[in-house]
Amino acid sequence: MSGILYLVATPIGNLEDMTYRAIRILKEADLIAAEDTRNSIKLLNHFEIKTPMTSYHEFNRFDKADFLIEKLRQGQNVAVITDAGTPGISDPGEVLVKMCHEEGIQVVPVPGAVAGVNALIASGQDTRRFAFEAFIPTDKKECARVMEELSKETRTMVIYEAPHRLRKTLELLRKTLGDERSISICKEITKKHESFKKTTIGEAIQFYEAEENQPRGEYVLVIAGKSYAEQEAEERAKWEDMSIEEHIRYYIEQGVDKKEAVKKVASDRGLSKRDVYSVSVDMDI
Repeated sequence: MSGILYLVATPIGNLEDMTYRAIRILKEADLIAAEDTRNSIKLLNHFEIKTPMTSYHEFNRFDKADFLIEKLRQGQNVAVITDAGTPGISDPGEVLVKMCHEEGIQVVPVPGAVAGVNALIASGQDTRRFAFEAFIPTDKKECARVMEELSKETRTMVIYEAPHRLRKTLELLRKTLGDERSISICKEITKKHESFKKTTIGEAIQFYEAEENQPRGEYVLVIAGKSYAEQEAEERAKWEDMSIEEHIRYYIEQGVDKKEAVKKVASDRGLSKRDVYSVSVDMDI
């Protein structure tokens, strides 16, 4: 029988967040695949974990995945850990998990800290629906595509960012979402200088322009999605350059009957059906 791939969450800053189960699994596994062995050895030494370790990172994620799959086929249990937090989210663990499913190898998550979720629940933003974007791409074309998607997003958005890119990302968000969009700047979660600041994108940019407020530490940005009021305003703005008559014809040309077209136009423009119908009476349709 093949072994089991364990996805073991580790602390994102506070060692007290390591779970009993995570420690046990790491001790019992045959091999630990770590994103950065130099960083992870400190964690393993702290909890007196002696399990052999191998590197598994962005630059060897395909070749090393083949190696790990072979170990699993041989019946060995492999535990994957990332630098901090839960593996498989914005890291090479995703590749290995997909390969395990293709091979019929069991995958078991060992829950723990996730920076994005902890930022979200403490952000003061809506939490019922959210979209996790991770890091904004550095490639210009890919970045533009992502920003276009975010401009239409109605769910709360969660973005990771490094300190040296924070101000650039805030400027991108202002260009895409506007100065007044609500944002929570979540910094150094679970660490000594942890903070959560709910503000607007414009105010956040002004704050970090001050010399004494230079970005330091790791950030999670939690941003309010587009409100229904904004959506309705944008929808109505589409019809501003179109007369009521043109608006009615727009729907009729799509195969909608006159009665339904009047109803749709009234809804689009925030008018009464009677007002729109009175215009349609004299139309040659």
